Amino acid sequence: MKLASPKARQRAAEPDVREQIFREHLGRTITAVIKAEAGGVLSGLARARELAVGLHLSFSATLSDGDRFAAGAELAYLAGNPVQVAKAEDLLIGALSKASGIASAAWRAKQAVGPGLRVVSGGFKKMPMELKGMVRAAINHGGVQMRMVSHPFIYLDKNYVRILGGIAPALAAVAPLEGRVVIQVRGETVPIAEEAVQAAQGGAALIMVDTGRTEDLDAVSQALHRSGLRPLVELAFAGQLDLNSLGALADRDLDAVDIGYAIVDAPCLPMRFDVVGCEQG
Repeated sequence: MKLASPKARQRAAEPDVREQIFREHLGRTITAVIKAEAGGVLSGLARARELAVGLHLSFSATLSDGDRFAAGAELAYLAGNPVQVAKAEDLLIGALSKASGIASAAWRAKQAVGPGLRVVSGGFKKMPMELKGMVRAAINHGGVQMRMVSHPFIYLDKNYVRILGGIAPALAAVAPLEGRVVIQVRGETVPIAEEAVQAAQGGAALIMVDTGRTEDLDAVSQALHRSGLRPLVELAFAGQLDLNSLGALADRDLDAVDIGYAIVDAPCLPMRFDVVGCEQG
């Protein structure tokens, strides 16, 4: 077990200044509400409830993670003594605002492309380990998937392709393995349309055009149709896409789109924590 540092032990032993500030009011019951200052999709409520219970606060909410709400919505109520409520203000907004920002961005991405296009956000893999659980849950609450295809599958990204010497050798290397193959094409070995044809001929189930350039996507689509291979593969698009550009993809020959940083790096959804009741004990 890792021991706490001397400074950490000293901080833990120090009295909480809030106990001094509210020393004459600890018998009062304080009620507070968390309100949304912008509309969005809720995420992090389960974690906020857990934190509230840890502070021995009562906690109630009429919404659930994944629910949409409008600006001004009352997301949660809590009650406890002044110290408990003051501590909650430090903790609960943090549990809700970032997660809800990510969930809201995921929902907007899904709406932007329409019902005919699958939206995926694999960017959670690039988040710090301690944040991955929160980010993964928020993406799901926004209605977006995290994988291009269901398990089992094999993902050959650009670095695998580089190490293995190109599209055809990469596919040959994984041929004995079980699972559908997803492969990135970037036009690094031959023109990108030719890479896509090689990938389809080599047995890939999904081809990811990973350049962010719609002209590359169109070239790949045309080459696959000319060669009669398009019905055999799914076609996906990625490459630093932003939410504002997604509407232009709805009518293209495309099965899925991967939105990474534009979702996982979404800004916090603004919320506020307001005391609304003070009762004598």
